[in-house]
Amino acid sequence: MNIIRNKITLKPLENLSLPPYKGSTLRGGFGHALKIIICENKGDKCIKCQQKKNCIYSYIFETSISQEIEGKQKNPQLPHPFIIEPPIDKKRHYTTDDKLNLYIILIGRAVDFLPYVIRAFKKLGRIGIGKDRGKYKIEKIININNKIESCIYNDISYIKDEYPMINSTDIMFKASQLNYQQITLNFLTPTRIKYQGKLTIHIDFEIIIRNLLRRLSWLAEIHCNEKWDMDWQGIISRAKKQVSTINSNLYWYDWERYSQRQVKKMKMGGFVGDITFKGDMAEFLPFIKLGEFLHIGKGTVYGLGKYEIISS
Repeated sequence: MNIIRNKITLKPLENLSLPPYKGSTLRGGFGHALKIIICENKGDKCIKCQQKKNCIYSYIFETSISQEIEGKQKNPQLPHPFIIEPPIDKKRHYTTDDKLNLYIILIGRAVDFLPYVIRAFKKLGRIGIGKDRGKYKIEKIININNKIESCIYNDISYIKDEYPMINSTDIMFKASQLNYQQITLNFLTPTRIKYQGKLTIHIDFEIIIRNLLRRLSWLAEIHCNEKWDMDWQGIISRAKKQVSTINSNLYWYDWERYSQRQVKKMKMGGFVGDITFKGDMAEFLPFIKLGEFLHIGKGTVYGLGKYEIISS
């Protein structure tokens, strides 16, 4: 599984008014701009479009699965091959003296579409974003790999046509350096995890591993052509037996986003805070470390479900 993570610095050309949590606004604007630059059939919906199978926009935003996979599982929750990480702070108003930094993560085949992603964010800057459609320019884009940063784009042109990718094998190797007996997960953005069909704040290690395995294995199969053949039930059973919660400081955080499709505001709350686990976690740490890059739960395209590992 190959991943790229880029930091995009936006420079306002006029005042920007954004919501406290900016993930939904950035995701919606990005999708709108990407469709403008990609779509050849402006009036058609993606589901009816004959170009759907070969369309970059459809692949990224209307992710579908092959008939082979579809026959194996009913109504799967398909993960998209990108994550937008908005600024963590709740700053709402930006002037021409400010800068706004966001991160975008591309996964698997979507890595090849980085030039289109950059074009979409440039287009969005000309369209405008936020309540008053404030305009901006891209000042620079930094590729981040193993804490090594390299500029791949500035506000004039590309600086690099090639950029280093993060390989999931390298991420999993780093997991071996963590303390496998005790870790703390600090959830930085609202995290929406369902248990028995309902959103919950009452999570344990088993629930974390269930959700990570589901998300990561689907990302690998759909976007990276990797089929994970594992003893799923055995892993989940051991997660339940071997690891316990010793401290939890999780709390609920509510926010709203406006849905263009449903033409209404939607509640998108989730838990934030930290939780500490203790036990033999050696076999689970690779999944947890990979999840630190790729998030967990629902709404990851908005940047939800972002956590950091604090190793004791």
